[in-house]
Amino acid sequence: MNCFRVLYLFQQKCDTITMISKQIMLLYCFLSSVLAVPVDKYTDKYDNINIQEILENKRLLQAYVNCLLDKGKCSPEGKELKDHMQDALETGCEKCTDAQLNGATTMIEHLIKKERGIWKELTDKFDPKGIWRKKYEDRAREKGIVIPKD
Repeated sequence: MNCFRVLYLFQQKCDTITMISKQIMLLYCFLSSVLAVPVDKYTDKYDNINIQEILENKRLLQAYVNCLLDKGKCSPEGKELKDHMQDALETGCEKCTDAQLNGATTMIEHLIKKERGIWKELTDKFDPKGIWRKKYEDRAREKGIVIPKD
């Protein structure tokens, strides 16, 4: 039931409502609709990238890692990832699409289990004080991922 319907029913039932009360109710409805605006998302332009293909190709994976670590050129996809990496860490990936969040989870799990050296390089750059590691430990554990202390 939308706010205007509620306001109409409210008006019919209670003729004693003052004009000020109606204005407050209208203001409440307006503010509720404005504050309910969804958070902007990162572009979904690259959501169709096959993460598994990157993980299975050591050369391709290393190219992305080199991009993130400022050791090599970035593909358009790599640049997009690099541009949003810090923000995604700071906001808990709240602007990530479902595909990006799933891809990040897959990537993190793979790096922790099979590419520990790359994981360490990335965490040394993006989380040198271990702030994000500590913040996301419980969330990772819920998904079956144990974040290493080193």
